[in-house]
Amino acid sequence: MVSVDLENMLVCRSILKDKLVQELMASGSEPDNLALSHAFAGHLVEKAENEGWSGNLIRALFLHLLSQEGCLAAKMAEASKGTIGDSLKKAFVHDIKKLMPLLFNRASSIVNISILDGYIPSIPYKLEATAFLEKQLEGCNTPETVADAFLVFYQKYGYGEIASHQAFSWDSKHQKLKGIRHFEAMDFADIIAYKRQKEQLINNTLAFINKKPANNVLLVGARGTGKSSGVKALAKAYYSQGLRLLQMQKTQLNELPKIMATLRQYASKRFIIFFDDLSFEESDSDYKYLKSAIEGGVESCPENVLIYATSNRRHLIRETWRDRVDGQDELFRNDSINETISLSDRFGLIITYLEPTQDEYLDIIDHFLSQEGIHLEREELRILGHQWNLEHSGRSGRSARQFVTHYLGQMK
Repeated sequence: MVSVDLENMLVCRSILKDKLVQELMASGSEPDNLALSHAFAGHLVEKAENEGWSGNLIRALFLHLLSQEGCLAAKMAEASKGTIGDSLKKAFVHDIKKLMPLLFNRASSIVNISILDGYIPSIPYKLEATAFLEKQLEGCNTPETVADAFLVFYQKYGYGEIASHQAFSWDSKHQKLKGIRHFEAMDFADIIAYKRQKEQLINNTLAFINKKPANNVLLVGARGTGKSSGVKALAKAYYSQGLRLLQMQKTQLNELPKIMATLRQYASKRFIIFFDDLSFEESDSDYKYLKSAIEGGVESCPENVLIYATSNRRHLIRETWRDRVDGQDELFRNDSINETISLSDRFGLIITYLEPTQDEYLDIIDHFLSQEGIHLEREELRILGHQWNLEHSGRSGRSARQFVTHYLGQMK
């Protein structure tokens, strides 16, 4: 049996706090105690089912710990774009040497329970970042090459939830980022029409990723036209290039200073703070936090953060005809009007989405039906699509997808 010796690690000691690692070390110190080994195996299987791990579960555990919990080498590699000092690297290699048996031996050679070797979970789940790490480790057979593989991973993906997730929410209670595990985003190929709008959105975002000047973006226009889908598609398309999406609620605007300070710490990543369906009533004052965050606050917006928002209103603050009545003092009236438009003016790029044309609407329906292997004649498609939009909310990408759902469920 392979012995477990992790006591004298230098920079990866944080993994020793993990309960499963402690159980593994306890079972290794008393190899004849089957109760300890089976308790560890049982808890590891439970973890594997929750996380969707497959294959060698001890290897999966330590890959998870080294990529999620991180270590001093991970923190410095992310901060310094993949390079760390020679002394720190020697310490990291020292630790990797101790971890090699756990990463490259069969699980049953460490704990004599064969089910841990080729485990098949009920619901398999593999993160893109984990797949990249496993690819990097292929062919590595020395502590030095394994350490280099991890450093490449840390530079590209970071560590912890930042490495694992494309999108995040803000946990107001614990004041931290919270990864969205089941993040559903479309591919740009599935957002039909709006070619010019997609190009504007993508080009601005690519400039941001490549650390060139880029604007905050306001996407405005008709409902259901794919504004939100386009922003979410960015996170899916450019995750491997360091882009992350933080979706926030309007009620969290007063927390923007804290959020900005948190995102500033992840200098190697680029964040889009995303507000969906954003608008304000006259009585709302929280919009001033957004104005300050974009431009004009005491503390500048971090260079690795942009703000994207969608809205059905061109002017985010609701304006009524009362604001323009002639009976008001002229100076006051102008100040009021300027205040209502000043927020949207903070967005350097405003992208407008109009209702799709009839042909574009039918193209969207045809695209999603084709994905299900269904091809309708154009005239039949026109009749069914036109009838649907008359009976529902008009032409939009959302309405088109709702028709496809209806067709597949009740008409096919």
